[in-house]
Amino acid sequence: MTTPEDQSPDPEPTKPAGSATPAYKDRIYRSPAALAGGALLLAVVAWLGIDAVLVGEGRTPWLALAVLLLLVPLVVAYTLRPAVYVNDDRLRVRNPFRVIVLPWGQVASLRSGFSNEVFTLSGDKYQLWALPVSLRARGRAARHESRAAARAARAARGGGGADPAGAAGAAGAAGGVGLDGLGTAGAPAGARRHESDRAMEEMRELRERRHEADSAQGEVTVRWAYEVVAPAVAGAVLLAVLLAVG
Repeated sequence: MTTPEDQSPDPEPTKPAGSATPAYKDRIYRSPAALAGGALLLAVVAWLGIDAVLVGEGRTPWLALAVLLLLVPLVVAYTLRPAVYVNDDRLRVRNPFRVIVLPWGQVASLRSGFSNEVFTLSGDKYQLWALPVSLRARGRAARHESRAAARAARAARGGGGADPAGAAGAAGAAGGVGLDGLGTAGAPAGARRHESDRAMEEMRELRERRHEADSAQGEVTVRWAYEVVAPAVAGAVLLAVLLAVG
Protein backbone atom coordinates (compact mmCIF):
# COMPACT_ATOMS: atom_id res chain seq x y z
CA MET A 1 0.00 0.00 0.00
CA THR A 2 2.86 2.36 0.75
CA THR A 3 5.08 3.05 -2.21
CA PRO A 4 8.37 4.95 -1.76
CA GLU A 5 7.86 7.09 -4.84
CA ASP A 6 9.33 10.51 -5.53
CA GLN A 7 7.55 13.78 -4.89
CA SER A 8 4.43 13.96 -7.04
CA PRO A 9 4.78 15.92 -10.29
CA ASP A 10 1.26 17.34 -9.83
CA PRO A 11 1.14 21.06 -9.02
CA GLU A 12 0.90 21.92 -5.34
CA PRO A 13 -2.36 23.88 -4.92
CA THR A 14 -1.40 25.43 -1.57
CA LYS A 15 1.93 26.92 -2.56
CA PRO A 16 2.17 29.95 -4.82
CA ALA A 17 4.58 30.01 -7.71
CA GLY A 18 8.14 30.64 -6.63
CA SER A 19 7.64 29.46 -3.04
CA ALA A 20 10.21 27.19 -1.48
CA THR A 21 9.44 23.53 -1.92
CA PRO A 22 10.07 21.03 0.89
CA ALA A 23 13.36 19.17 0.82
CA TYR A 24 11.71 15.90 1.79
CA LYS A 25 9.61 13.59 -0.37
CA ASP A 26 6.01 12.59 0.04
CA ARG A 27 5.04 9.18 1.28
CA ILE A 28 2.48 7.86 -1.18
CA TYR A 29 -0.31 5.42 -0.38
CA ARG A 30 -2.04 3.64 -3.27
CA SER A 31 -3.97 0.41 -3.84
CA PRO A 32 -1.97 -2.18 -5.82
CA ALA A 33 -5.16 -4.13 -6.52
CA ALA A 34 -6.81 -1.05 -8.03
CA LEU A 35 -3.76 -0.34 -10.18
CA ALA A 36 -3.69 -3.89 -11.53
CA GLY A 37 -7.45 -3.97 -12.10
CA GLY A 38 -7.40 -0.59 -13.83
CA ALA A 39 -4.62 -1.62 -16.20
CA LEU A 40 -6.52 -4.80 -17.09
CA LEU A 41 -9.78 -2.92 -17.67
CA LEU A 42 -8.06 -0.33 -19.85
CA ALA A 43 -6.50 -3.08 -21.96
CA VAL A 44 -9.89 -4.78 -22.48
CA VAL A 45 -11.71 -1.51 -23.26
CA ALA A 46 -8.99 -0.39 -25.68
CA TRP A 47 -8.94 -3.77 -27.45
CA LEU A 48 -12.71 -3.90 -27.94
CA GLY A 49 -13.06 -0.22 -28.77
CA ILE A 50 -10.24 -0.04 -31.32
CA ASP A 51 -11.47 -3.22 -32.96
CA ALA A 52 -14.96 -1.73 -33.31
CA VAL A 53 -13.54 1.50 -34.75
CA LEU A 54 -11.43 -0.32 -37.34
CA VAL A 55 -13.82 -3.00 -38.54
CA GLY A 56 -17.21 -1.57 -37.60
CA GLU A 57 -19.73 -0.36 -40.17
CA GLY A 58 -22.25 2.46 -40.22
CA ARG A 59 -22.53 4.22 -36.88
CA THR A 60 -20.54 1.56 -35.01
CA PRO A 61 -17.17 3.36 -35.18
CA TRP A 62 -18.71 6.58 -33.86
CA LEU A 63 -20.49 4.73 -31.07
CA ALA A 64 -17.24 2.99 -30.18
CA LEU A 65 -15.39 6.32 -30.05
CA ALA A 66 -18.06 7.81 -27.79
CA VAL A 67 -17.92 4.82 -25.45
CA LEU A 68 -14.11 5.00 -25.33
CA LEU A 69 -14.25 8.72 -24.58
CA LEU A 70 -16.66 8.01 -21.73
CA LEU A 71 -15.17 4.87 -20.22
CA VAL A 72 -11.43 5.49 -20.36
CA PRO A 73 -11.48 8.61 -18.11
CA LEU A 74 -13.82 6.87 -15.65
CA VAL A 75 -11.63 3.77 -15.43
CA VAL A 76 -8.55 5.93 -14.89
CA ALA A 77 -10.36 8.05 -12.31
CA TYR A 78 -11.54 5.15 -10.14
CA THR A 79 -8.51 2.83 -10.43
CA LEU A 80 -5.25 4.51 -11.45
CA ARG A 81 -5.81 8.04 -10.17
CA PRO A 82 -6.60 7.69 -6.41
CA ALA A 83 -3.60 8.31 -4.16
CA VAL A 84 -2.80 9.84 -0.79
CA TYR A 85 0.36 11.97 -0.45
CA VAL A 86 1.66 12.58 3.06
CA ASN A 87 4.50 14.68 4.45
CA ASP A 88 5.23 16.64 7.62
CA ASP A 89 3.17 19.66 6.55
CA ARG A 90 0.05 18.37 4.89
CA LEU A 91 -2.11 15.55 3.62
CA ARG A 92 -2.98 15.64 -0.07
CA VAL A 93 -5.85 13.39 -1.17
CA ARG A 94 -6.23 12.65 -4.88
CA ASN A 95 -9.70 11.20 -5.36
CA PRO A 96 -11.37 10.29 -8.69
CA PHE A 97 -12.63 13.79 -9.46
CA ARG A 98 -10.99 16.09 -6.89
CA VAL A 99 -7.66 16.92 -5.26
CA ILE A 100 -7.96 17.99 -1.61
CA VAL A 101 -5.01 19.52 0.23
CA LEU A 102 -5.32 19.52 4.03
CA PRO A 103 -2.61 21.05 6.23
CA TRP A 104 -2.23 19.00 9.39
CA GLY A 105 -3.40 22.00 11.40
CA GLN A 106 -6.81 21.72 9.71
CA VAL A 107 -7.22 17.95 10.20
CA ALA A 108 -9.51 17.12 13.11
CA SER A 109 -9.38 13.33 12.84
CA LEU A 110 -8.92 10.33 10.58
CA ARG A 111 -11.60 7.66 11.01
CA SER A 112 -12.04 4.14 9.73
CA GLY A 113 -15.43 2.50 9.33
CA PHE A 114 -16.81 1.05 6.14
CA SER A 115 -14.46 3.54 4.44
CA ASN A 116 -11.42 5.55 5.50
CA GLU A 117 -12.20 9.24 5.94
CA VAL A 118 -10.53 12.48 7.04
CA PHE A 119 -12.47 15.19 8.92
CA THR A 120 -11.51 18.86 9.06
CA LEU A 121 -11.93 21.29 11.93
CA SER A 122 -14.87 22.86 10.09
CA GLY A 123 -16.66 19.51 9.95
CA ASP A 124 -16.06 18.67 6.28
CA LYS A 125 -15.50 15.01 5.44
CA TYR A 126 -13.40 13.59 2.61
CA GLN A 127 -13.15 9.93 1.70
CA LEU A 128 -9.73 8.37 1.04
CA TRP A 129 -10.39 6.39 -2.15
CA ALA A 130 -6.80 5.15 -2.32
CA LEU A 131 -7.15 3.32 1.02
CA PRO A 132 -9.99 0.81 0.69
CA VAL A 133 -11.17 -0.91 3.85
CA SER A 134 -10.87 -4.69 4.13
CA LEU A 135 -13.51 -5.86 6.61
CA ARG A 136 -12.30 -9.43 6.11
CA ALA A 137 -8.73 -8.56 7.14
CA ARG A 138 -10.05 -6.48 10.04
CA GLY A 139 -12.08 -9.48 11.23
CA ARG A 140 -9.01 -11.72 11.06
CA ALA A 141 -7.05 -9.19 13.12
CA ALA A 142 -9.83 -9.04 15.73
CA ARG A 143 -9.93 -12.85 16.00
CA HIS A 144 -6.15 -12.97 16.36
CA GLU A 145 -6.18 -10.41 19.17
CA SER A 146 -9.04 -12.24 20.87
CA ARG A 147 -7.12 -15.52 20.84
CA ALA A 148 -3.98 -13.80 22.13
CA ALA A 149 -5.95 -12.21 24.96
CA ALA A 150 -7.47 -15.60 25.86
CA ARG A 151 -4.01 -17.19 25.98
CA ALA A 152 -2.76 -14.37 28.21
CA ALA A 153 -5.75 -14.82 30.55
CA ARG A 154 -5.15 -18.58 30.82
CA ALA A 155 -1.48 -17.98 31.56
CA ALA A 156 -2.39 -15.45 34.27
CA ARG A 157 -4.83 -17.90 35.90
CA GLY A 158 -2.04 -20.51 36.00
CA GLY A 159 -0.51 -18.69 38.98
CA GLY A 160 2.95 -19.51 40.17
CA GLY A 161 3.15 -22.71 38.16
CA ALA A 162 3.08 -20.83 34.90
CA ASP A 163 6.29 -19.81 33.18
CA PRO A 164 6.68 -16.05 33.74
CA ALA A 165 8.44 -15.64 30.42
CA GLY A 166 5.64 -17.49 28.65
CA ALA A 167 2.99 -15.42 30.38
CA ALA A 168 4.82 -12.21 29.47
CA GLY A 169 5.07 -13.33 25.86
CA ALA A 170 1.35 -14.13 25.73
CA ALA A 171 0.49 -10.80 27.31
CA GLY A 172 2.75 -9.05 24.83
CA ALA A 173 0.95 -10.77 21.97
CA ALA A 174 -2.30 -9.37 23.30
CA GLY A 175 -0.79 -5.93 23.69
CA GLY A 176 -1.18 -5.02 20.04
CA VAL A 177 1.24 -3.34 17.72
CA GLY A 178 4.10 -1.04 18.64
CA LEU A 179 5.08 2.11 16.79
CA ASP A 180 7.97 0.29 15.11
CA GLY A 181 5.53 -1.99 13.26
CA LEU A 182 6.19 -5.02 15.47
CA GLY A 183 3.98 -6.52 18.11
CA THR A 184 5.47 -6.58 21.59
CA ALA A 185 5.83 -10.33 21.26
CA GLY A 186 8.09 -9.84 18.24
CA ALA A 187 5.61 -10.94 15.58
CA PRO A 188 5.30 -8.72 12.51
CA ALA A 189 2.14 -6.64 12.56
CA GLY A 190 1.69 -6.98 8.79
CA ALA A 191 0.39 -10.52 9.24
CA ARG A 192 -2.51 -9.25 11.34
CA ARG A 193 -3.45 -5.79 10.04
CA HIS A 194 -4.48 -4.70 6.59
CA GLU A 195 -2.24 -2.22 4.78
CA SER A 196 -4.90 0.49 4.83
CA ASP A 197 -5.32 0.16 8.62
CA ARG A 198 -1.55 0.52 9.11
CA ALA A 199 -1.51 3.55 6.78
CA MET A 200 -4.32 5.21 8.74
CA GLU A 201 -2.49 4.60 12.02
CA GLU A 202 0.69 6.14 10.61
CA MET A 203 -1.22 9.22 9.47
CA ARG A 204 -2.93 9.58 12.85
CA GLU A 205 0.45 9.53 14.60
CA LEU A 206 1.85 12.10 12.16
CA ARG A 207 -1.19 14.32 12.66
CA GLU A 208 -0.71 14.19 16.44
CA ARG A 209 2.94 15.22 16.10
CA ARG A 210 2.46 17.97 13.49
CA HIS A 211 -0.95 19.44 14.30
CA GLU A 212 0.48 22.48 16.08
CA ALA A 213 3.55 23.02 13.87
CA ASP A 214 3.79 26.44 12.22
CA SER A 215 4.62 24.96 8.82
CA ALA A 216 1.54 22.69 9.01
CA GLN A 217 -0.98 25.53 9.14
CA GLY A 218 -3.03 26.92 6.25
CA GLU A 219 -6.34 26.59 4.47
CA VAL A 220 -7.97 23.50 3.00
CA THR A 221 -8.09 23.68 -0.79
CA VAL A 222 -10.18 21.61 -3.20
CA ARG A 223 -9.54 21.44 -6.95
CA TRP A 224 -11.78 19.63 -9.41
CA ALA A 225 -10.03 17.31 -11.88
CA TYR A 226 -11.36 18.81 -15.09
CA GLU A 227 -8.90 16.72 -17.09
CA VAL A 228 -11.01 13.71 -16.06
CA VAL A 229 -14.47 15.29 -15.91
CA ALA A 230 -14.36 17.07 -19.29
CA PRO A 231 -13.66 14.07 -21.57
CA ALA A 232 -16.10 11.86 -19.65
CA VAL A 233 -18.89 14.43 -20.02
CA ALA A 234 -18.04 14.90 -23.70
CA GLY A 235 -18.22 11.15 -24.27
CA ALA A 236 -21.56 10.91 -22.47
CA VAL A 237 -23.03 13.78 -24.52
CA LEU A 238 -21.74 12.33 -27.79
CA LEU A 239 -23.12 8.88 -26.94
CA ALA A 240 -26.52 10.36 -26.02
CA VAL A 241 -26.68 12.31 -29.28
CA LEU A 242 -25.78 9.27 -31.37
CA LEU A 243 -28.38 7.13 -29.63
CA ALA A 244 -31.03 9.84 -29.96
CA VAL A 245 -30.56 10.37 -33.70
CA GLY A 246 -30.18 6.70 -34.46
